[in-house]
Amino acid sequence: MDFAAAIDPLYSASGFFVGMLVGMTGVGGGSLMTPLLILLFGIHPATAVGTDLLYAAATKTGGTLVHGFVHTVDWRLVGRLALGSVPAATLTLLALAHVGFEGGTTRVISVSLGIALILTAAGLILRGRLLRLYGERMAALSAATTRNLTIGFGVLLGVLVTISSVGAGAIGVTVLLLLYPRLPTVRIIGSDIAHAVPLTLVAGIGHWLLGSVNWHLLVSLLAGSLPGIFLGSYLSTRVPDAVLRPILAVVLLLAASRLVM
Repeated sequence: MDFAAAIDPLYSASGFFVGMLVGMTGVGGGSLMTPLLILLFGIHPATAVGTDLLYAAATKTGGTLVHGFVHTVDWRLVGRLALGSVPAATLTLLALAHVGFEGGTTRVISVSLGIALILTAAGLILRGRLLRLYGERMAALSAATTRNLTIGFGVLLGVLVTISSVGAGAIGVTVLLLLYPRLPTVRIIGSDIAHAVPLTLVAGIGHWLLGSVNWHLLVSLLAGSLPGIFLGSYLSTRVPDAVLRPILAVVLLLAASRLVM
């Protein structure tokens, strides 16, 4: 493949915009990229999800290397999540292979994506309140209960991410902050990013084998998103988080309403 010729400037510009927002907010790219591809560019939902999964695997590999280098990944937590998510993703892919991507399945993908976006928006808006209300109660859970809940949450993420490409970012970080209130936030974020790599890679390869990955689109998105993430990370200290997160939550809710109607 001639990668230079494969780059579409419009897709790359979209990738740059999404990458910048990801760098500024920490929200998973799927929450922004997948609805953008479906609603703005008219990409088939299955293709948008499959392409975004490999896009996420590539971008989050870089993030994992950075977090691993500065020791902000809790690998035990990553292992617990993957113990639930990777088998769940595999089973979900087998189910998708059995039923195909036409008719009702496309509708299921769109509705699942809409629900995931609503949950992401809720995580952005309500994270602080949830931590205040339930943080101490969750901290009192036994180690075995916390481990089992983490694996169970991994199962949920495996299904949700495979169907919608959304689940990491705001949803994952919010739940993990509740389950591990004593763990520093930066380690929660690093662990969530590291866990996304095997999950999105397995799910993305599965979608590729099912024929729902557009490589031309993937290359174009990566060409724009990588510099966008660097710029967004730089700007993150200059844009008030209290202003950006509510605006982003409203955008996600609007996108969700379009997908589930």
